[in-house]
Amino acid sequence: MPAWAGRGLIVVVVVAHVGGAWGLMQIASVREAVAEVAPLVVDFITAPPPAPPKPPPPAPAVVPRRLPPPPAPVMATPPLAEPAAAAMVVPPPPAEPPTPAEPPAPPAPPAPAPPPVRTIPATAVSYLEPPAPVYPLASRRLQEQGEVLLKVEIGVDGRARQVLVSRSSGSSRLDNAALTAVRAARFKPYTENGVPLVVWTTVPIQFELENKS
Repeated sequence: MPAWAGRGLIVVVVVAHVGGAWGLMQIASVREAVAEVAPLVVDFITAPPPAPPKPPPPAPAVVPRRLPPPPAPVMATPPLAEPAAAAMVVPPPPAEPPTPAEPPAPPAPPAPAPPPVRTIPATAVSYLEPPAPVYPLASRRLQEQGEVLLKVEIGVDGRARQVLVSRSSGSSRLDNAALTAVRAARFKPYTENGVPLVVWTTVPIQFELENKS
């Protein structure tokens, strides 16, 4: 038998078997029997192993910070001197003729010296209001008596300008009573040629227990 006839025979046999098997599978009872006899094939699917954890990322390398070099010192350059401007020479003003000095004023004549205060005797003194001494009561009890001699400056108005004790009576109470009486007295101004003058005089004040007034 030639080779092509043998291959054709094999193809016919295979087709016949497949067709017979297909025809049998069209019968319901045959399909059920085949389903019961057919082995159950279970294919266990193995889960893939978990992926290993990723390693942590490497820490960033610390790069030391390099400080910038200090700036180079700046050398101060002295300012250039500006050329001096040409000095303007101003001619001096013409000299003025000297002013003749005024002659010094003659010195003022000295003021006339005041006339010396005259001293007149007690008999030349006149009173408008004579002194009225008050005898101190303590001096009466102590039996104090005596004469006080006062030096009095009489003004042009007839008032006593100064009263001084020229001679004490020996009792301060009697002296003070005499001073008070003369200061309160009123003198008649002393005049010469109708002109009143300031004069000094003495005024005696007598304190006697017999003359009680």
